[in-house]
Amino acid sequence: MAGDTARSGATRSAAFRFALLLAAVFAIGSAALLVIVQQQIGRYAVEATNGGIGAEMTVLKGEYLQLGRSGLTDAMARHAGVRPEAPYRYLLLGADGRRLFGDLPMSAARKGWGMVEVTEPAPGGRGLRKESMTTLGAPLSDGLTLIVASDNYDVQMLRRRLGRFTFLSGLGITLFALLGGYLTGRLFLRRLARVNRAVDRIIEGDRAERLPMIGLAPEFDELTHNLNRMLERNAAAMEALRQVSTDIAHDLRTPLSRLHQRLEQMQDSPAVEPAMIDDALAQTSGILATFQALLRIGSLEGGVGRRRFAQVDLSELMDRIHQAYAPVAEDAGQTFHADHAPGVMVEGDSELLAQLFTNLIENAIVHAGAGSIIRSRVAIVDGRAVAAISDNGAGIPAEERENVFRRFYRLDASRHTPGSGLGLALVSAIAGLHGADHAIPDTDIGLTVRIAFRKTPTES
Repeated sequence: MAGDTARSGATRSAAFRFALLLAAVFAIGSAALLVIVQQQIGRYAVEATNGGIGAEMTVLKGEYLQLGRSGLTDAMARHAGVRPEAPYRYLLLGADGRRLFGDLPMSAARKGWGMVEVTEPAPGGRGLRKESMTTLGAPLSDGLTLIVASDNYDVQMLRRRLGRFTFLSGLGITLFALLGGYLTGRLFLRRLARVNRAVDRIIEGDRAERLPMIGLAPEFDELTHNLNRMLERNAAAMEALRQVSTDIAHDLRTPLSRLHQRLEQMQDSPAVEPAMIDDALAQTSGILATFQALLRIGSLEGGVGRRRFAQVDLSELMDRIHQAYAPVAEDAGQTFHADHAPGVMVEGDSELLAQLFTNLIENAIVHAGAGSIIRSRVAIVDGRAVAAISDNGAGIPAEERENVFRRFYRLDASRHTPGSGLGLALVSAIAGLHGADHAIPDTDIGLTVRIAFRKTPTES
């Protein structure tokens, strides 16, 4: 039953219908080729036959002029006796219309070009056959009339054989195209069935499943590749959403509990002090900021935002950020230096990139301490656009460097400072969206965060 379904499906497949269309084209082409070839061969055969008859007529006229009637009849007898199937047949009529020589029927006795049918024994003694012959009649002196004829049997046989050959060739090509389309359709359906089974598993909830390559043509493989990329993006978005939900459940429990306790104190207090309200509002603002940061990180990790990508002058962007934060660093008792190579271009979202580097600078201002020096660098290194924010503060232990990019992760030394532990997680999400590598390299002192973009667009 499954085999019958596969066979019927193969005949309904697009590959088989395409092969059927090609077979029809082949059949029409073969028929057109047959007609054209037959016409050309027929025209050539007529010209060749008429040319031969005309040449024979010229030769015989020359014999008659030189040798007279006896020389003419000797020449005709000699030409007719060259071989059993002589190429020409003759009829010589006297002035009174009587047959003087030749075996052509009297119906061929006309001047100029004509056609006559004769009945002859078929080859091998298989009865009689009718042949059409082309005739040419010309008057001679003394009232004689000479008719020369040649049969069209060989030309007709060539036409028939060519017709059969063309018909059989066209039929063979058509059948071959149909067979090829049927086999290709079955192969395509088998491979498509693997894709459909993978789709079923994805629908059932297997987010790790990917579509197999069909492999019949590059365009099918490109389509499968793009569909798998789409599935990976969707899986990343779902994972980001799941992670956001988990983070909200685990890491916002404490600030919500504190807010709840503060509200209970306000409820039990006979007189609510403004400081208590301000504290509750501050905690509410912090929770809302945390929610907003989590949702932003989740959307970035899911790939949202790539539609806004364009050419960004990273050097100019970092210059603007340096001008905005140099006074802030100075107020905190710090020095902010910039070393930006001009004309460094990247592909990305300028607002998100600004968010990335302002987070790094604000992190340095908060944690590096008074009297520290903060540096911003932009350069092309090994063909890649590289930006780095560094300070000469306390730095981060080597074993903690990977953890600081996790959500809500905070070092013990930073727990007394304001913040939710999402700043560097947002940096990681924005860098990942832009296909950039982020790392904290080993340094003798302080902290350096290095962002290396994977591709530097060609400058226009």
